[in-house]
Amino acid sequence: MPKKIKSTNPRILIVTPEITYLPAGMGNMSQRMSAKAGGLADVSASLVSALFNLGADVHVAMPNYRKLFQGDVFNLHEKELKKYHEVLPEDHIHLAEDRIFYYRERVYSSHSDEAMRIALVFQREVINHIVPKARPDLIHCNDWMTALIPAMAKRRGIKSLFTVHNIHTRQASLSQVEDTGIDAAEFWMNLYFSGNPTSYDHVRSQVPVDLLTSGIFSSHFINTVSPRFLWEIVEGWHSVVPWSVRQEIRNKYYAGCASGILNAPDASYDPSTDDALAQKFTADDFFEGKRANKQALQHELGLDLNPDAPLFFWPSRLDPAQKGPQLVTDILVKMVSDYWEKGLQLAVVANGPHEVHFKQIIREFNLGNRVAIVDFDERLSRLAYAGSDFMLMPSLFEPCGLPQMTAPLYGSLPVVHATGGLYDTIRPIDVLKSTGNGFRFDHYDAGALRWAVDQAMEFHGLPHELKISQIRRVMLESIKEYSHEEVARKYIEIYEEMLARPLVDEIAG
Repeated sequence: MPKKIKSTNPRILIVTPEITYLPAGMGNMSQRMSAKAGGLADVSASLVSALFNLGADVHVAMPNYRKLFQGDVFNLHEKELKKYHEVLPEDHIHLAEDRIFYYRERVYSSHSDEAMRIALVFQREVINHIVPKARPDLIHCNDWMTALIPAMAKRRGIKSLFTVHNIHTRQASLSQVEDTGIDAAEFWMNLYFSGNPTSYDHVRSQVPVDLLTSGIFSSHFINTVSPRFLWEIVEGWHSVVPWSVRQEIRNKYYAGCASGILNAPDASYDPSTDDALAQKFTADDFFEGKRANKQALQHELGLDLNPDAPLFFWPSRLDPAQKGPQLVTDILVKMVSDYWEKGLQLAVVANGPHEVHFKQIIREFNLGNRVAIVDFDERLSRLAYAGSDFMLMPSLFEPCGLPQMTAPLYGSLPVVHATGGLYDTIRPIDVLKSTGNGFRFDHYDAGALRWAVDQAMEFHGLPHELKISQIRRVMLESIKEYSHEEVARKYIEIYEEMLARPLVDEIAG
């Protein structure tokens, strides 16, 4: 468990556009305040919960997603609505108020202009109202949607940590920022611009702000969501990383102000309690449990009903720019053919641009009883973790990744490309030494993936008791390794290091 926060008890404000849950004792209506789009929500929730349970003075700033929190607010009773709007002075939950949040049905918008407007309005409320009220000693921001806040914090002498979950950035003009209600003139000199900022008047309308790079540039400390991905960025891997992002991360890294902290799967991913499964199981009885779930999955997907068939599962979006589904389709027909007598099957529970190629292969080679592809569904995805023997994740790059940490919890061994968070979390299985938790290939090409699949199939052919003992070991080790408590402990260490370090040149200008 993380150690107790030091007696000085600094005030920490975590700024996040999404969160899975909040501790029950943290404030009024906290249990209803859940808005999730991805892994950021889980990390934010676990971090807040760990800090709160340690007695830290932790505050949370997030949009007031009334509809997401409450359902249809128009149907609330007057008493409930009154309670919903009550905010007690001692509460540590600070909701950004604006109609743009109130009636949303999901956290993020797929429309670029609306997504920018939502991000700017959220930051306006944090900068103008929440920070003056909470008066934090440290602000923890996340991704481009909160990237103006570290510049403001630096100007006001507040330390900030900026977490880079994704390497995507956006640009906005200062006039666009100020038209939202943010007085950027106060801290414009701490922002990162896409060109040389000669003067405030010049940049206001002519030189856009690079948002993600600004968050990195102006914060005191940054972290990526895996140590390996941080190293890969610094070393110049991945042309997809914007030059400005790479340079500022390098600057932080060489200044000793950057680290990598892995995320962890949501705590609900537990085969002993997961209601999506046909049969729940633990590391003690997983063999019977996985067979039952495999048959349920096969029946639902129209695959041959064969509990002994080696079943591979694809859980990620079918994005050829990052996730590598084209490597699978390149080898799919021969892979199924070579292991036809073994009954090899593939279940794809995902959407994305590359799905058309899977469907075409299934049609042309009549593989419907061996290969299935269906739209992503949370229940079916969980069933596939439980029913599969192996999980495929051959990503070109991966800032962190969660499926490769989720799969071993269900006794499904990952087959991954050695990059980013996949490299950090999956180690090649060595049966003789009883170490490792999956199968890893170094070179990003179809041949290397096929080699790793062959390694997995070799493992599948091991004597029953030996294979069972290894899978049980992996399941038990994964429960300890992929924990939110460990994630929170590492963030707390950064907080304490930052707060112990004296401020130098914090007030710009």
